[in-house]
Amino acid sequence: MPETINLSRDIKEQLPDDIIRFIRKAGEAAQKRQQRLYLVGGVVRDLLLERCNLDLDMVVEGDAVKLAEELARGLSAKVTSHTRFGTATLRWDERSADLTSARAETYSRPGALPTVKPGTISDDLARRDFTINAVAIEINPRHYGDIIDPHGGRQDITSKLVRVMHDKSFIDDATRIWRALRYEQRLDFKLESATGELLKQCTAWLGTISGDRIRHELELVLKEDEPEKVLFRADELGVLDRIHPSLKCDDWLKETFALARERCLPDASPTIPFYLALLCYRLSAPEAEKLIDYLRLSRSCARIIRETQEIKEKTEKLVTPGLAPSQVYELIHGYSTTALDAALLATGSETAVEHIELYLNVLRHVNPALGGEGLKKLGIREGPEIKELLQLIREARLDGRVTTKKEEEEMVRGWRRE
Repeated sequence: MPETINLSRDIKEQLPDDIIRFIRKAGEAAQKRQQRLYLVGGVVRDLLLERCNLDLDMVVEGDAVKLAEELARGLSAKVTSHTRFGTATLRWDERSADLTSARAETYSRPGALPTVKPGTISDDLARRDFTINAVAIEINPRHYGDIIDPHGGRQDITSKLVRVMHDKSFIDDATRIWRALRYEQRLDFKLESATGELLKQCTAWLGTISGDRIRHELELVLKEDEPEKVLFRADELGVLDRIHPSLKCDDWLKETFALARERCLPDASPTIPFYLALLCYRLSAPEAEKLIDYLRLSRSCARIIRETQEIKEKTEKLVTPGLAPSQVYELIHGYSTTALDAALLATGSETAVEHIELYLNVLRHVNPALGGEGLKKLGIREGPEIKELLQLIREARLDGRVTTKKEEEEMVRGWRRE
């Protein structure tokens, strides 16, 4: 009989006290309901790797929704449940936990969402994507901390290998290809040799996946600390061009993504639209539109990509030395800061960079002292003349020809005399 491995000490050493108290209470509640409750997935993998992971995923051999509701009463927590799918999310203070009823899955065809039915922890672990995520820890009091590892996930974690559960894994759900690359790069693992060969053979099955689901996987990649590592590997293995044949991740993109983080940190991380604008920068406008349609990007995200493309098309003018500030303003006024930042990082012209930075740092903040009401007091009739004058005053302000309200008024009086 194999030796039972217990991780209760690891839990105590690596997880915060309040999380441990919650886990203990959850196990006790499940025990009273004569059900078995387990920690599963990433939190278990990362405990074995001695990495901090507070994303609690729990599987119960029973009704997850009812168990979550019982736990919520003791925590004054909010529960979001989906009875149809047997899932619930608990939120309390700044913590959260996902509870799922143990289930088995079957796939009617490649790329289809799975058909599920109630099952045991063995069934639930068997449906996982990779062996490193198919390890569970029981948290009922009688077996608290005991590992359940029917697929050798613990050994693969020790060996730093990403291994699929079976030969048809990538065919059943080709989004696992992207997940394999995320885990490989995030954890500094390697694809197990047979898994690597299967992945390369199965890239065509990504065509069975909807653009919505591919977008979701790409967004998860772009949330990684260094998404360019995943994209570079995806390019290397022929995965990236399945999104669009003109997409590529080379040294230029890796360096540009790194610069994006330098520009954003420590205040924030680059947003997904920011990264996407850089990823799409070298596409033509029609290619970018095709990608937007395929991924069904949100209106705001699509706008950032389109604006970055438009700014790129204006680079020929932005590289002109000695442009007047008002000319720079006219060229790029109205574009979002995100698109301008993306274009600034992506353009290879120092002159264009200087002009975009001048706009971002100075020109966009320049406003005339006189407004429409002020012009009326100077005798300007309401109508197109006011709009024309306001533009002329702004240009004069931008170019330093007027610097005070008095000078603006003199300019208007001179214009009237003409």
